Amino acid sequence: MVRKIVGHDIGHIYAMKVLKKATLKVRDRVRTKMERDILADVAHPFIVKLHYAFQTAGKLYLVLEFLRGGDLFTRLSKEVMFTEDDVKIYLAELAMALDHLHTLGIVYRDLKPENILLDVDGHIKLTDFGLSKESIFDVEKKTYSFCGTVEYMAPEVVNRRGHGTASDWWSFGVLMYEMLTGALPFQGANRKDTMTMILKAKLGMPQFLSANAQLLLRALFKRNPQNRLGYKNGLAEIKTQAFFANIDFDLLYKKAIHPPFKPAVSRNDDTFYFDKEFTSRDPKDSPAVPPSAGANQLFRGFSYVDPSALTEVPEEAMELVNNLNGGGGGVSSSDYVPTASTTVKNINDDYDIKEEIGVGAFSVCKRCVHRSSGKEYAVKIIDKSKRDPSEEVEILLRYGQHPNICTLRDVYEDARSSYLVMERMVGGELLDKIYRQKYLSEKETAYIMDVLTKTIDYLHQQGVVHRDLQPSNILFATENCTPESIRILDFGFAKQMRAENGLLMTPCYTANFVAPEVLKKQGYDAACDIWSLGVLMYTMLSGRTPFATGPEDTPTL
Repeated sequence: MVRKIVGHDIGHIYAMKVLKKATLKVRDRVRTKMERDILADVAHPFIVKLHYAFQTAGKLYLVLEFLRGGDLFTRLSKEVMFTEDDVKIYLAELAMALDHLHTLGIVYRDLKPENILLDVDGHIKLTDFGLSKESIFDVEKKTYSFCGTVEYMAPEVVNRRGHGTASDWWSFGVLMYEMLTGALPFQGANRKDTMTMILKAKLGMPQFLSANAQLLLRALFKRNPQNRLGYKNGLAEIKTQAFFANIDFDLLYKKAIHPPFKPAVSRNDDTFYFDKEFTSRDPKDSPAVPPSAGANQLFRGFSYVDPSALTEVPEEAMELVNNLNGGGGGVSSSDYVPTASTTVKNINDDYDIKEEIGVGAFSVCKRCVHRSSGKEYAVKIIDKSKRDPSEEVEILLRYGQHPNICTLRDVYEDARSSYLVMERMVGGELLDKIYRQKYLSEKETAYIMDVLTKTIDYLHQQGVVHRDLQPSNILFATENCTPESIRILDFGFAKQMRAENGLLMTPCYTANFVAPEVLKKQGYDAACDIWSLGVLMYTMLSGRTPFATGPEDTPTL
């Protein structure tokens, strides 16, 4: 990840691919030059954009758009499989990208989840053209290289009898199968077994897939490429499939259809969706040995500048670069409050952690002081061996800007714990307020319920259910405890609804505030939060919970 410090796009964040010329084999040098040429020629909403290419004596640099949503592989690894509605969007966008490449005579040849990135809105972008092949304009024309990731290879690639654009549609089918089932269609104990299965094994079709999904997969998994869907007319054939009947490809091309998943990103340089194995490393640009004269000859003409960057530099941009370079005149550090991003450095470098202010089942909350500003915050320390905090972090990143949802400032991690730094609630819990006053008046309860219902309605509209609404998870940001200062906290049990029927299946709750359908371990949706709101209202008005009469009781009607 790099930031531009001069020019029209000053301050812009990019992804930069760096290759050492001397370590590239002859074949890889040719592929790198080809990748640069393809990226420079291709302009498509679902293909990554090349902004710059340049070289030094020892290195090559490709400067690409930075896609904050990470790759499809990471999301698939986390969710195991996607719903068919989700897959339709991804596949339709991918089909348009592949078809565009094919019309330019390019065979992609390395289709897999790792090479599909997500932009800030959740739309896909195809990347990594290192194995692509140009000048395949005729369906009968073939290339004979054995390349790609074996599990995604078409039979004609495996048997080395020559392949064309139809091989990409086989890989398209493999990707579809993997997204719908969480498994690969052909995968043996080793590389040789996998290749044998691709050539000979009968496809095991899961019966939980819809008839239209099975029909599309069978049309794509034709071992004879001439019989394969997409062989003759590419995208036009894909569009006719019943699986895509409710997809408007024209609207999708314009990005007028919302993708199934929107990454929870905040800052332009947010790396939350990238592997911490890489983001935790110190960035280095080590010197490289210059290559042979022949290699330099190959890379002549490598440099490239996106034409849209060749415009006059705005005055505001020059101010930004002055600030970036320490020129002053910008926002002071004392005024700047960063939004959250995951940081792997020690939290103690930035915060002085103080006394404990709350304890949960999987976490402890402590007061902390920001070392440079002196401001007080609360830090929630989560034991990662007991609970994965990623869902909670995603929800707070995405919706924490709502005035009545706790704002997440920073996220830190070490081997054992995650540290969520949040605004400190000096007014205390709603539970404490009820204890102090015995019960609340109807007027005060009405004001509080108005804030809570509007906030929960906002979350439900975004497809989020809290699942643990209770007085101890509702706090006041100010000492005078006004309804406007209410913040909903603790999204540890919260979930972003993803199932096809909109229902959640994991029962987790706090005993007195749980809805009956949760206790029965049935599917439940946002209505369980509404039930909990009713219990909260009863508790505020009466000073006690409605369905438990003793410490050993279970919630019963």
